[in-house]
Amino acid sequence: MDTLLILSQLTVGLSVFYVWIFRYHNVLKEFKQFGLDDITRNFVGASKMALSTLLIAGIWYPSLVLIPSLLMASFMVGAQFFHFKIKNPFIKHLPSLILLILCLFIAASSYL
Repeated sequence: MDTLLILSQLTVGLSVFYVWIFRYHNVLKEFKQFGLDDITRNFVGASKMALSTLLIAGIWYPSLVLIPSLLMASFMVGAQFFHFKIKNPFIKHLPSLILLILCLFIAASSYL
């Protein structure tokens, strides 16, 4: 179980870093489609990067994991909302849905 938890934390943390660093052009496009401004985008990006850092650091310091995983899950719920709002196809929902499930698994595992 510990290995699955660590893999989940790494998956969420590294995925968020990858998207916000190497796929930033997609982030710009999506936030424009969602009708969100630059300040919101920058806040979400900085928050997600900080939460990702805490999730990865939580591998060595488990007490750091519960709150960041729940906050990251809330960002993923928000992503789902905006994908539904603009009527994106399901394939566009899938990445944030998978990360949402992983975040909830991380939260549940760290709570127990």
